[in-house]
Amino acid sequence: MTPPRNNTTGMQKAPHEAPHEAPHEAPHEAPHEAPTAAGETAAGEAALGPTAVGKTAAGGAEDERRRRWRMVLGPDGAESTGRPLTGRDTAMDGALTALYGGGKKPDGRTGKKPGGGTGAERSGGLGASAPAVARWLGDIRTYFPASVVQVMQRDAIDRLGLSGLLLEPEMLEAVEPDVHLVGTLLSLHKAMPETTRETARAVVRKVVEDLERRLATRTRATLTGALDRSAATGRPRPQDIDWGRTVRANLKNYLPEHRTVVPERLIGYGRSARSVKKDVILCIDQSGSMAASLVHAAVFGAVLASMRTLTTRLVVFDTAVADLTDQVDDPVDVLFGTRLGGGTDINRALAYCQSRITRPADTVVVLISDLYEGGIRDEMLGRAAAMTASGVRFVTLLALSDEGAPAYDREHAAALGALGTPAFACTPDLFPEVMAAALERRPLPVPDTA
Repeated sequence: MTPPRNNTTGMQKAPHEAPHEAPHEAPHEAPHEAPTAAGETAAGEAALGPTAVGKTAAGGAEDERRRRWRMVLGPDGAESTGRPLTGRDTAMDGALTALYGGGKKPDGRTGKKPGGGTGAERSGGLGASAPAVARWLGDIRTYFPASVVQVMQRDAIDRLGLSGLLLEPEMLEAVEPDVHLVGTLLSLHKAMPETTRETARAVVRKVVEDLERRLATRTRATLTGALDRSAATGRPRPQDIDWGRTVRANLKNYLPEHRTVVPERLIGYGRSARSVKKDVILCIDQSGSMAASLVHAAVFGAVLASMRTLTTRLVVFDTAVADLTDQVDDPVDVLFGTRLGGGTDINRALAYCQSRITRPADTVVVLISDLYEGGIRDEMLGRAAAMTASGVRFVTLLALSDEGAPAYDREHAAALGALGTPAFACTPDLFPEVMAAALERRPLPVPDTA
């Protein structure tokens, strides 16, 4: 959770994610009386405004420096900087103060000063008024880049308890869609009134389409190459010769006088190259902590299902198991067919997946879970071991998202690793490489977490 602006020093502390495209640089040197916290707030950095171009006079440079520090420190820093805000700066500062102003929390508790005292009971200013929040959402989209807006929206939902307001269509139309917002909407969609559901689907679809545009082409190219390599043969029919790979394999046979390569060894595809070669089962934990992973997995499921040389089954689970394979072509339908939250029974989910395996040597099972098992632990591990022994390539992803190191059950992860199936977190950009390695039965590209 992003800490509020500090009531003792007036300092704006940092949220945990600072967007790369935040367009403004941080102050070069912190004054001794107000040292900055490690990593400044993304919203605070964006609020600094563009550095004045062409300010050569010492007075102008000093004024800009004070302005920038005033925006970082918040209203309580006005006296120490001696720099009042005007115009756009005032509006930006107001938007930040409404969210990070400190004081009374949504549950009625008051914040504590670093020295142990109680901060002034100053509320965030958004209240529970939908019109006020809608105006605030419009303001931050005006003043800050999209990546900063997403951080501020997420903080507003967490800090000010605004989830309920997302059930109103006008609120959904005002927000900046992102993966985290989709997770919140999925957790609320059972409670949504009918008038809000179509708007919520439109928001989710926008995020899904953005992810598909970013991930689909590279995923298909990477997996098509992996599948083609797995079907390579040294005695292809003429129409199945891969001339590019054949030429590269025979460059040593180049005849300069004839300016040609003698194809001593042909490389091509077997007769089954256009048929289904591999089965993939995505088994996804739909507990609340896995929301971002669920969104990305649904998108990848649709991409895999679009490849004719793969059969893709998509299974989600909590304490029950739901097979959503008939909806896998549309990630939005998949996501609205889930129910975030509840318990976790990995053993039951693996039992179902195991029952659907018909070609073990040609099957990849991808379990996406934080491994906090509420079912029978020994049976869960036994099923993973049995599938691996039968020839199934078993992959465990602790997360499929860009959120960094996840929380997970380390004991269960270590037990799976001992079975030869390392458990690790995976970013969406790495996922195609992980799947390619699994399909080719190569060692998985486990990221270095040291």
